[in-house]
This record gives sequence, structure tokens and C-alpha cells, in this order.
Amino acid sequence: MVVLAAVLVRVVNWVWIKPKKLERYLRRKGLPGTPYTPLVGDIKKNINMLMEARSKPISLTDDAIPYLLPLALKMFNSHGRTFFMWTGPIPTIMITNPEHIKEVFTKSYDFEATVSSPLVKLLVGGLASYKGDKWARHRRIINPAFNLEKIKNMVPAFYHCSSEVVSQWERQESSCDVDVWPLLVNLTADVISHAAFGSSYREGQRIFELQGELSGIISQEHKKPYIPGM
Repeated sequence: MVVLAAVLVRVVNWVWIKPKKLERYLRRKGLPGTPYTPLVGDIKKNINMLMEARSKPISLTDDAIPYLLPLALKMFNSHGRTFFMWTGPIPTIMITNPEHIKEVFTKSYDFEATVSSPLVKLLVGGLASYKGDKWARHRRIINPAFNLEKIKNMVPAFYHCSSEVVSQWERQESSCDVDVWPLLVNLTADVISHAAFGSSYREGQRIFELQGELSGIISQEHKKPYIPGM
């Protein structure tokens, strides 16, 4: 009974008490935000808005943000440039001021990476999930790859891959509809393959397919709150 009571107290603290304390703290600091919904936060609301937005057709001239970040856009329009939302029981502060964003990225020890679900951690790692010294060490390793001169040297590969896709479209009948999404996915993979590894997408196609499947699994896990022990 004692163990059960201790577990129950921890669950209540995690699901309700701690989030409500954080919510009151953020509001005292003057930050607007969505009211906390136990356990799910804004996940369900965000998914419903995404499904509604993506059920509507979109043209090339439409703004993509309502289709990608509908809840964040609604909060931005109604609450201004800085606000908070909920990823399950964890509040997420959204900032759009470039100076604030720069400060977050340059002070990795003060602003650590978001804590991912343990289920997601089983599937993927990398710079986005590292913290502290490990993040700083890996950031130094990859920095040279993003040197401006090295990126300029990749332009011919970008041009070659893009030209191939455009040529495919030009060979289509002028009146037909084309599903450009799979072509753009392949273009992204092809550009990465050529620029980073000197090969083509077709040579590493199975790897990219597996990465796509992995991304789909991770996306599904991000849509639901993590319950300890599950």
C-alpha cells in the first residue's frame, strides 16, 4: 500500500501539480499561453487542427504555415511574438525574436535540448538530442561542413539534381497533374547523397527508405504523450 501511494503521489505530481505550478509561474512572468489540459496538453488540439488544415487543397501561392503550424500560428496572431503551449505535461515557450533565438542557440548549457520521449530516444539520436559537453563536442565536429565556401562548392550538385527533376516535369504532358511530393523527397535525398557522399539517391535508396519509415514512427510517437512504464 505504501508503494502504491508513493507511485500515485508521483503520478499526480507529474500529471497535474507540477504542470499547474509551471503554468502559474509563466503567467506571473507575463507570458500568455494555452490552459493546461491534463496529460495530453495541446497534443490532441494540435493534431485535430493539422488534420483539418491538411484536408484542404493548397496551391503554390498559399502560405504553408497554416498547414504546418496551425496552433502556433493561431497563438502568434492572438497572443503576440512570445507565448507558451503544452507538449503533454511539459510547457513549451515559443519565441520568434531573432536575438532571443540566437541567445538560445549560443548558450547550450543554459538552454538544454528538449527532453524527448524515452520511446523516441530508442529510435534516434544526434545533435538535436544531445546536451551540454556532448552537444558542444559534436557541434564543433560538424561546424566545418557548414562553412560558406564548402556550401558554395555544393552548388553544382544542387543544380544538377534540381535540373534532373525539372527535366522530368518538362517531359510530362502539359495538361496533366503531377504529385510533386515523392519527387521532392527524392530530390532532397539525391542532393544530400551527391553533396555529402558523392553518390546518387538510387545507390542508397534502401537506406533513405528505412530513414523515411523511421521518421514516420517518430512522428507518430510525437503525437501522443509519454506515460512512464508504457
